[in-house]
Amino acid sequence: MSTTTPEPTPARPGRRLPVTDVSLVVLIGSTGSGKSSFARKHFKPTEVVSSDFCRGLVADDENDQSASADAFDVLHYIVGKRLAAGRLTVVDATNVQDHARRALVAIAREHHVLPIAIVLDVPAEVCAERNRTRPDRQLPAHVIPRHQRDLRRSLRGLEREGFRKVHVLRGVEEVEHAEIVPEKRFNDLRHLTGPFDIVGDIHGCRSELETLLGRLGYAITRDERGRAVDAAHPEGRTAVFVGDLVDRGPDTPGVLRLVMGMVEAGHALCVPGNHENKLGRWMGGRKVTVSHGLQESIDQLSGESEEFRERVREFMRGLVSHYLLDGGALVVCHAGLPEKFHGRASGKVRSHALYGDTTGETDEYGLPVRYPWAEEYRGRALVVYGHTPVPVASFLNNTICLDTGCVFGGSLTALRYPEREIVSVPAEQEWYEPVRPMHTEAPGAREGRPLDLADVVGRRVVETARLGNVAVREENAAAALEVMSRFALDPRLLAYLPPTMAPSPTARRAGLLEHPEEAFFAYRQDGVRQVVCEEKHMGSRAVVLVARDEAALEKRFGLPGPGAIWTRTGRAFLNDEELTGAILDRLRTAAERSGLFDALDTGWLLLDAELLPWSLKAAELLRRQYAAVGAAAGAALPVALDALARAAARGLDVAELTERQRERATDARAFTEAYRRYCWPTEGLDGIRLAPFQLLAAEGANLALRPHTEHLDLIDGLVDADRESAERAGAAPVLHRTGRMFVDTGDESSIAAATAWWEELTAAGGEGVVVKPVEALQRDGSGRLVQPGLKVRGREYLRIIYGPDYTRHLDRLRQRSLGHKRSLALREYALGLESLDRLAAGEPLWRVHEAVFAVLALESEPVDPRL
Repeated sequence: MSTTTPEPTPARPGRRLPVTDVSLVVLIGSTGSGKSSFARKHFKPTEVVSSDFCRGLVADDENDQSASADAFDVLHYIVGKRLAAGRLTVVDATNVQDHARRALVAIAREHHVLPIAIVLDVPAEVCAERNRTRPDRQLPAHVIPRHQRDLRRSLRGLEREGFRKVHVLRGVEEVEHAEIVPEKRFNDLRHLTGPFDIVGDIHGCRSELETLLGRLGYAITRDERGRAVDAAHPEGRTAVFVGDLVDRGPDTPGVLRLVMGMVEAGHALCVPGNHENKLGRWMGGRKVTVSHGLQESIDQLSGESEEFRERVREFMRGLVSHYLLDGGALVVCHAGLPEKFHGRASGKVRSHALYGDTTGETDEYGLPVRYPWAEEYRGRALVVYGHTPVPVASFLNNTICLDTGCVFGGSLTALRYPEREIVSVPAEQEWYEPVRPMHTEAPGAREGRPLDLADVVGRRVVETARLGNVAVREENAAAALEVMSRFALDPRLLAYLPPTMAPSPTARRAGLLEHPEEAFFAYRQDGVRQVVCEEKHMGSRAVVLVARDEAALEKRFGLPGPGAIWTRTGRAFLNDEELTGAILDRLRTAAERSGLFDALDTGWLLLDAELLPWSLKAAELLRRQYAAVGAAAGAALPVALDALARAAARGLDVAELTERQRERATDARAFTEAYRRYCWPTEGLDGIRLAPFQLLAAEGANLALRPHTEHLDLIDGLVDADRESAERAGAAPVLHRTGRMFVDTGDESSIAAATAWWEELTAAGGEGVVVKPVEALQRDGSGRLVQPGLKVRGREYLRIIYGPDYTRHLDRLRQRSLGHKRSLALREYALGLESLDRLAAGEPLWRVHEAVFAVLALESEPVDPRL
């Protein structure tokens, strides 16, 4: 007798409940309906905010109904914080009363996310049975019938209350087999990374659009009547249209036919403009005021087939207010969008994307005055938009308006992304007379919004391209603010502050604390073979901004003048403006004569340098700290030695003490000689030396990323040009060459030659050298950034730093900890490069200043100042 195995019963298919990835899901059902079990089954624990849990937070008892008011205050606060961060949030509470739901819908609207209702409509007897068997809580018998009545009253009005999706699960089976289906927001196209060509307002200018697409490299497809119906780029680029395709211009149907064809073929994306919104409402039979060019579209579309007009209606109904692209780094909309609205969905978001915001005032032409949101924008995403015509597209606070008034006789403009290249074609004629004349200058185009205290106070985190996020402590930011606000240069000029530099690993050689071999070996360990030893000048660090002429400086920095020289803390290097101007004049003349301005195609240069002598800047420090020590030793030690000599003459045994005092006197003389080598008198330019060692930036370029060989060669050209000019004028040169030697860290003979050079330099009174990788921005085998430079100072120079008798305490000094100094050097280096990147990209002042300020703030971190 055979047996057959019964077929397994197929699982019952469940209701599929679409849930938007960033939304507020409100579970609704009487107690005992299974909301908490449903939430645990379908959502992450972190996504669920339970009223019972919040009741336990405030009362240590989830069943304490007297704590409900406070519990819901906590619940609403948590929900708000999650929605503000863009997190899916699920509220597990009965929510059967309209006032409870009303508060949640209001929070969703406040944060511009969709409220979604999931109703668990389970029979009252099932809820009652579950309530009876719950070990942790027994509710009074009247509670469930009341919840059921409230639920019945609520079901029909949930959409009117503001819920964008309402899912009603009827009965235990439907609840058990339901399936949550995550849905992306319509505006979330972050997976599309481009490259993109973003096109500004077209307004029916079909011929100009075809010309622009051709300029961008698109091949246009035409139908049998010769009409453009598609365009594709051979390299797979995607066009993105910012809206206002229609109205005013000569061929709205032609523009729509081309753009719709590109979108349908997957060659383009499009967001709606306010003109599409109005035309779409008119085509849908809504009552609208026919103005601002709408009549032209109505007349032109009347000559098209009904099939084409229906295609237009469907196209306009499907347009999404804005798009997030390229991982969220790019936002495209019609009228601009503050960061808090990016990726959100609400009537307010759509309205801002279509119309922008207004001040509530009207101008002399009767048109609304637009609120300048872009001047206050601080978001990370680049926002590309149109809507308000400007004469020239320009970046402002990481935003750009591409409406350059083609229909008004201006131009049609596109932005190549990520290249940030602007491409424009002129209008063929003025197609429509503007009500208001176009602005002669885009507002705030050069400087963006002014600096704001909120940019720098409190704990700050600055994002850098090379080292990720760099944190600035609140107390350090406060110290930096004190310096900046009281002593620093005009922030419009203060584009860079140089980083601190770590010393080489501590030497183990007798009598030495630092030695170049340690730096070479450290770089060899990091995988860096080619380094350069640069002579370390004993002056003061100076950043020099020099302009070819005043107009060049004003064009980029908004402040006319010859340039500026500042210290590591952002203060003017010299109080003497005439002397500063004379130094800048010599540098500018050298840059002209050497052809450096032309070679870099720039009207200004930013350089890192040393300004000598040390006494030029540090005269007060010399008097207070160094000369005082030398003078005290010079006065006291001879007297002590004389007293010891008399004691010895009387037969006292003071030989050991006398020898120790003689050694101290020798050390004191060496200390005085050491600092005096770096001091000499100056009069005007006589005696002053400027030793540039790195080019930092020029117009549109972060030069600090170039190899050091290139820097030194170009600077040698400056030095030679200055020497020739000085010889012709019978004066002394001002610019000074930086000696250097290139080293292969894997070649012992190369290391030996560089070591011998360092010994020769320091024996002659030189400070020492700085060892740097020849190629900028080096990383070790694990991908970590290596030190951009290690300073190796000579034995006698370190006497100035550590004190006259430091060589007698080398064993203790060798225990010095370098970790914090190395970390500080890398963080400041990354911030410096970030400020130069932002400067080169033409970003606004506050963005550049954010990184500059962070460097100064880090300088307030406690670290051994002798390192």
